[in-house]
Amino acid sequence: MQHFPEIIARYEGWVCQKCNEPLVPGKTQLAYLGSVFDVELPVCPKCGMFIVPEELAMGKIFEVEQVLEDK
Repeated sequence: MQHFPEIIARYEGWVCQKCNEPLVPGKTQLAYLGSVFDVELPVCPKCGMFIVPEELAMGKIFEVEQVLEDK
């Protein structure tokens, strides 16, 4: 599982708008082109919604997309 402690720390204290619950570090699965990746991101413990920060989406996730598309 990929861990991003700097992202978890940045979103400490954030609250889910829908549930009014504090976001907590949690295991999340991201899927792309049939591949599934376990990552730890800020997650609402009640509804399961999670945050994918822009820097992660445009950085690490974008790199993985490129590799998978080249297969």
